[in-house]
Amino acid sequence: MDDLIKQGKIAADSRVGIVRVGIGVGVRDGAPKPDISSVEAFKRTLLSAQSITTAPAGATGEHFVKLLDRLGIADQVKGKIKPNAPERVAQAVADGEAELAIGGTFDLTSTKGVQFAGLLPAELQNWFVNTAGVSATAKEPEAARALIKHLTTPEAAAVIKAKGMEPPGR
Repeated sequence: MDDLIKQGKIAADSRVGIVRVGIGVGVRDGAPKPDISSVEAFKRTLLSAQSITTAPAGATGEHFVKLLDRLGIADQVKGKIKPNAPERVAQAVADGEAELAIGGTFDLTSTKGVQFAGLLPAELQNWFVNTAGVSATAKEPEAARALIKHLTTPEAAAVIKAKGMEPPGR
């Protein structure tokens, strides 16, 4: 967004954080939710899982790979990882191709056949803030500003929270 503002493509005064997306864990509907309530519990869950899917080329997957190193379990978990495209991570769990999905909360809460087990422990979390801005060439910039304003209302915040995300001010 900074680059787009510098290039004059987005009106600088219109930039607003809309949603903060964390990394979470998903399991197939009906499966027991794993314990991911602490760093040690998350580590045990990964070690006991039969298979884990994530998108290694995306920001979430890159962060996850670094976490495995940080937790000292990269070698033990490496053979369990089934890489997928970001849009396939949650679906792979729904289809029974993997036991755990590590991905963005929106996909994990919106894919039929997947239940959201929760966010990674705070010490391991990596938040991504999605922002909105009005194009400098917008034909109806006031309509765009109205939409952005709506996306920051308490009503929108309720939907954001229901999808496992947060308003960016938290």
